[in-house]
Amino acid sequence: MTSVGWFDLGVAVTAFALVFPAELPDKTFVATLVLATRFRPLWAWTGVVLAFAVQCTIAVTAGGLLSLLPGRWVAALSAALFAAGAVLMLRSGLAGRRAAQETEAAEAAEFAEAAERAAAGGASALRQIAASFGVLFLAEWGDLSQLLTAGLAASTGEPLSVGVGAWLALASVAGIAVTAGRWLTARVPLHRVSLVSAGILAVLAAITGYEALTGG
Repeated sequence: MTSVGWFDLGVAVTAFALVFPAELPDKTFVATLVLATRFRPLWAWTGVVLAFAVQCTIAVTAGGLLSLLPGRWVAALSAALFAAGAVLMLRSGLAGRRAAQETEAAEAAEFAEAAERAAAGGASALRQIAASFGVLFLAEWGDLSQLLTAGLAASTGEPLSVGVGAWLALASVAGIAVTAGRWLTARVPLHRVSLVSAGILAVLAAITGYEALTGG
């Protein structure tokens, strides 16, 4: 993969490949889908991706600070973040399709209520973008994508590349939710995607944990 001084395309692609399947079955998708039904889809998507940009910046900044620690500490903390992500995705996947649908319905109702409150002052484009930004930012604070992004930034030492890849993955998930969310949720068992993501994160946790133990 191409590396241009301050940017590593390989790291960005890796971040995209890890964050995208982790967020597809997550509440990110549900929140964006609900916002797109309350507001004009383009304005909802714009507000959402702006919120993701801020969150990714915070996550990679935290990960970049962690990368300044001694190598074993970086590996240990990264392993802990990946392990936490694996547990979250495993719990989501094991809940099963029916439970996932019930959870999705509850989350959808919550996000719809938040969107209505946020848009109470009017329906201009700026208000729709701001409302979407606020709803998504609060919903996703401290979420799996931030943990995973911070862990990748720490373990790779490439915060900018990780941030770009993670943001593009999140923006893509939001785009799918806006354009084909209903169709996808009706046909794809997203809880299985959670199980696959849990397995990938568990492998990353094991690898970085081994590096922490051996100093490799």
